[in-house]
Amino acid sequence: MQKPNFLIIQADQVAAQWLPMYGNSVVKMPHLEALAEHGVIFENAYCNSPLCAPSRFSMLSGFLPSKIAAYDNAAEFSSAIPCFTHYLRALGYRTILSGKMHFVGPDGLHGFEERLTTDVYPSDYTWTPDWSHPERLLEWYHTMTSVVQAGPCVASMDIDYDDDVAFQTVRKLRAIVRDDDERPFCFFVSFTHPHDPYIMTDDYWNLYKSDDIPMPKIPVQPFENLDPHSQRLWTMCATDEFEITPEHIRTARHGYFASLSYIDDKIGQIIKALKDTNQ
Repeated sequence: MQKPNFLIIQADQVAAQWLPMYGNSVVKMPHLEALAEHGVIFENAYCNSPLCAPSRFSMLSGFLPSKIAAYDNAAEFSSAIPCFTHYLRALGYRTILSGKMHFVGPDGLHGFEERLTTDVYPSDYTWTPDWSHPERLLEWYHTMTSVVQAGPCVASMDIDYDDDVAFQTVRKLRAIVRDDDERPFCFFVSFTHPHDPYIMTDDYWNLYKSDDIPMPKIPVQPFENLDPHSQRLWTMCATDEFEITPEHIRTARHGYFASLSYIDDKIGQIIKALKDTNQ
């Protein structure tokens, strides 16, 4: 029996409640819907951490973040930890990575034998916090700036990055059928959208009308009513520095929906490349 190929597509900060296959009627993602119609939808699946690096390290290794000391986005992913990519290589697979993985430390591969793009985040220890002084942690970039500055754009670093991730992926899928390597592949493709900032080009922004964007059902709570962890997040996100209006919220959600449709187009490009090359 011929070993199957694996194509794993990952997007950053996708919430299930906004996906059409989970019942959302506003967001437009036809390519992902087409996959869901012929696939399996998980209704009770959760990532093991709400942060980029720990979640990815856990997914690759099969360990809980606490087991491998992946507590934050500055934690080193030790090269001594085996990943499913190492096991697949031992089974005769070629392992390929295109896009974001947020590896921290000197090992930028972790079982991938080929990496087509750089990462989008630093792989050094720039983000290492001093937890002995939590009030003086490094400046957090996930502030409410992403909300108040949301809107259409001509281009962004994140769009350029994901455009390249998709381009490199499609080019590699075409190259695979032309080379002499007969091994099955595990191809991991990872995008940074719809991660903030909530900005997107007009072609995706204009897929949605402002009046169609639903607003939150739960109002923002006063600072004094929040639990200590939520108060810390409120402070780190510089919430007090901005006056967040309903229009800010609606526009940020508009940008998030547009980014989801953008990612759906990238998925469509990759699936088309598979079909075009009979893979």
